[in-house]
Amino acid sequence: MKQINETTEKVYGNYPEKILQFGEGNFLRSFADWMIDKANRDGIYQGSIVLCQPIGNGLCDIINSQDGIYTLAMRGIENGKPVERIEQITSVSRCISPYNDYEDFLALARSKDLEVVISNTTEAGIAYKPEDKLTDTPPSSFPGKVTVFLYERFKALNGDMERGLLFLPVELIDYNGDELKRIVLQYAKDWNLGEAFMNWVENANKFTNTLVDRIVTGYPKDQIDYFEEKLGYQDKIITTSEVFNLWVIEGKKEWADILPIHKTDANVLWTEDVTPYKMRKVRILNGAHTSTVLAAYLSGHNFVGDFMNDEVFEAYLNEVIFNEVIPTLDLPKEELVSFANEVGARFANPYIKHKLLDISLNSCSKFNARCLPTILEYVERKSQLPEALCFSLAAFIKFYKGEKRGMEYWGKRADGTEYQIKDDGEVIDFFYDIWTKKDVKDIPEAVLSNTAFWSGKDLTKITGLTEKVTDYLVKIENGNIRDIVKEIVSK
Repeated sequence: MKQINETTEKVYGNYPEKILQFGEGNFLRSFADWMIDKANRDGIYQGSIVLCQPIGNGLCDIINSQDGIYTLAMRGIENGKPVERIEQITSVSRCISPYNDYEDFLALARSKDLEVVISNTTEAGIAYKPEDKLTDTPPSSFPGKVTVFLYERFKALNGDMERGLLFLPVELIDYNGDELKRIVLQYAKDWNLGEAFMNWVENANKFTNTLVDRIVTGYPKDQIDYFEEKLGYQDKIITTSEVFNLWVIEGKKEWADILPIHKTDANVLWTEDVTPYKMRKVRILNGAHTSTVLAAYLSGHNFVGDFMNDEVFEAYLNEVIFNEVIPTLDLPKEELVSFANEVGARFANPYIKHKLLDISLNSCSKFNARCLPTILEYVERKSQLPEALCFSLAAFIKFYKGEKRGMEYWGKRADGTEYQIKDDGEVIDFFYDIWTKKDVKDIPEAVLSNTAFWSGKDLTKITGLTEKVTDYLVKIENGNIRDIVKEIVSK
């Protein structure tokens, strides 16, 4: 069978190399690189991407063997029907490894064509490592590599204030651009690179904070025969994703024209404040997951798609999102409703097999970050308790009922299925202790008063919350979870 680069013309990878991308993995190739390919296709942009392998081992050799060309299959639900869109992405010119081709890395820094740096080096990537040195080839940390890169550019281009770069980091930490800039300046100070360089980093370069949203399912190992038969070629780095995507970028509006992907239909939004969009995603998308999956799992469902096919749990999800979460948010209602409808379609995506137990990992901290703010805001605005979220809090407590087996903690649902509960050791020890020593009616008070779980807050001080959660926990212990959920959505 032919390789993809023997059947697909490399169109946009021959454009000037305007973009350096730290990270050659599935996410950015299914997200940013697809958007850039789309802008090239639409005639809005004329630039190619140099991928940079941020760690020693990666995909560079495979990517270069295919001339940077690969396939993206986007699959999901639109207008209630399954869709599959397959595109060949040709916006990548090449992939370099600074570990093997350090001079190529520095040469790119000296390029007058270069304008943009995109990165995805995982949540741990934007981190300061004091052992990094300017003389390392390369420094181990991502910000260390960026500092070396910028210093080389500063020297080669004589500190030209018009030759700074636009940074678009997508690592999943708050204020990712601000944090990257802070660490680069810290290295510049540690390495005595001079005030002129630090001023150039500060004022010539443009660091944005971003929010990204797309589920990328990566290399379709179990379906590779299907794709090869359908496409008629072999692609060793084919990647798959959902259809939905969103990139929110916080920065000056005029910066957007440097990489005008917002002018396509790729759902890119430039804003002066990413915070409300981050809150929308955390409370609606992530909050809906966390508030639903534990009860759904305890009732017998195993995948997100399972409970979306259960009319009772689908109605419960809608109750949480539309009647309890959306009333606590301040973006225009039509935007919130549109996003919420997208969430429902994404959860129902038949191409994504998302295990509820995988989502249950570290549910204690997730509930605190994703659901508790909605409960507090709902009480503040409406002077009453959100019924469905109070139930979800009781289901969370029930899910953490288990027994210890060595270093592991195991729960059991009503059908006898056993499951491992995974969380921090202190969380596990706490729940094991209270479920072992306390009567079920006393457990919610112990959980809600544990300020270590709730960012220092004592939730027993919220009027009626302890009683409401206790009532639901007793019902869960003595009854059928799906029946309780049905009663909630029938009110």
